[in-house]
Amino acid sequence: MKNDEAAGPAHLQRRFSFIIHHSSFIIAFFLGAATVAGYAPFYVYPLPVVTLAGLFYLWSQAATPRAAAAAGFAFGLGFFLFGVSWVYVSLHDFGAMPAPLAAAATFLFCAFLALLPAAAGYASARPRVPYAARYGLLAPAAWTLAEWTRGWIFTGFPWLATGYSQVPDSPLAGYAPVLGIYGITLATAVTAGLVVVLERRLTEKAEGGRRKAEGENLAKGAMYSFIILALWAAGYGLKQVEWTEPAGAPFAASLLQGNVEQDQKWRADRLQSTLTLYETLANSVNSELIVLPETALPLFLEQVPRDYLDALAAQARSNGGDVLIGVPERLPGGQHYNSAITVGAAPSQRYRKSHLVPFGEFIPLRPVLGWIVGALASPLQDFSRGAADQRPLAIAGQRVAVNICYEDAFGEEIIRQLPEATVLVNISNVAWFGRSIAPQQHLQIAQARAMETGRTMLRATNTGVTAVVDPRGEVVAAAPGFTISTVTHLVQGYRGATPYVRWGNYLALALCIAMIVAAVWRARRVARSAFS
Repeated sequence: MKNDEAAGPAHLQRRFSFIIHHSSFIIAFFLGAATVAGYAPFYVYPLPVVTLAGLFYLWSQAATPRAAAAAGFAFGLGFFLFGVSWVYVSLHDFGAMPAPLAAAATFLFCAFLALLPAAAGYASARPRVPYAARYGLLAPAAWTLAEWTRGWIFTGFPWLATGYSQVPDSPLAGYAPVLGIYGITLATAVTAGLVVVLERRLTEKAEGGRRKAEGENLAKGAMYSFIILALWAAGYGLKQVEWTEPAGAPFAASLLQGNVEQDQKWRADRLQSTLTLYETLANSVNSELIVLPETALPLFLEQVPRDYLDALAAQARSNGGDVLIGVPERLPGGQHYNSAITVGAAPSQRYRKSHLVPFGEFIPLRPVLGWIVGALASPLQDFSRGAADQRPLAIAGQRVAVNICYEDAFGEEIIRQLPEATVLVNISNVAWFGRSIAPQQHLQIAQARAMETGRTMLRATNTGVTAVVDPRGEVVAAAPGFTISTVTHLVQGYRGATPYVRWGNYLALALCIAMIVAAVWRARRVARSAFS
């Protein structure tokens, strides 16, 4: 009889908990690393739900909040080391930083990012909060708030927020136009948390009801299962909603991909061939909107030959439209801008990049960190910020909201130009990341922006992924990576405002706060009951 009892579910659960407790750091690290497969280019969207549930389970087994924080740190370290390893490629392969220094910088960067999952773990491992409230409410809210914090602290790095893993195929992606990417993160984390709570209820049932009545566990287990199904069904239903409506007639857009290698881009002996390449590509199409990538012309605007711009303008006018050109500007006062300018049928207009990349486009705390300038072989490291309130460009019969490279990772900034804008355009040069997974991850970010805003996103990049993304987040046309290519597609402009355009991240943040308040209220109610 003793042997039978020892082999029962309760004994196995205790043994499993013992193993988890003594190896949680290693397990969490590999769970984080595995999570990367949930994102582009792999798109295994159920995987982050499973790995996040695994992390929450580790938190539930942690002896102290510090142990939970250690598991969160390990998860984050594995996740970022595998997910943004392309930082090393950028620093070493194209930035010419010595390999040991680039490796150390990449590791420290990932370790810093991992502090936020650690903070979420510490905040979630509060034993006074009942188990169901802790992992159904508190942990998902803490996880989401940690990711939101990562999106703005020290200018922000929102890359690989959990919500992106669900874009565009998961039913949870339906929350994008309502709650934005952090709303999808919250829905994903709530699912993971309820899976952990459900596991606890099933374990209690298997123990024969020694902790709680078996019938009560069955009822609560059914309730948690229903909530998970309802959450996903609601997301699927939201995906069927047309949040915006067509504005005007479709127009032809051509996106040019020059495939100029990063280490060749700024060489004087390659200048003429680059200019000729883009002029040839532009002359080969008759679209109303022609888009060149970020810094497509490796000169300051004042240095670009006037007859070159006149020729592009003439081609655009013959098409009845405009050309959007990525080119840096240098003003007489000494300011440098990463800009996009237009020439063609409409009066010339420009957009200047507002959200700059630390160490790539400016050096923060220059008196302390200025030495990094000498360690990087980047020709442009001292850009000025464009105004935050720039309006859409009136070109090709549309109102075009331009954003440059990394800017489209910030959904709350993209909506500044909405609902006025009818089309989104991102110009990028991700040649800095070589043949890593970064370009595909960046495309997935663009897919999320299209879904949040209910707008078509046009992406013109130097080496890929150059693509047209429709308002449902689907890639409807794309160029092969690392080829000289042109993507031409008939594009529809849209008008109207999704809830996310109107409210930004406030709705998702309000839900997080409400969940934390509910968890605290539940803890106090249980405490009062214990003393009554």
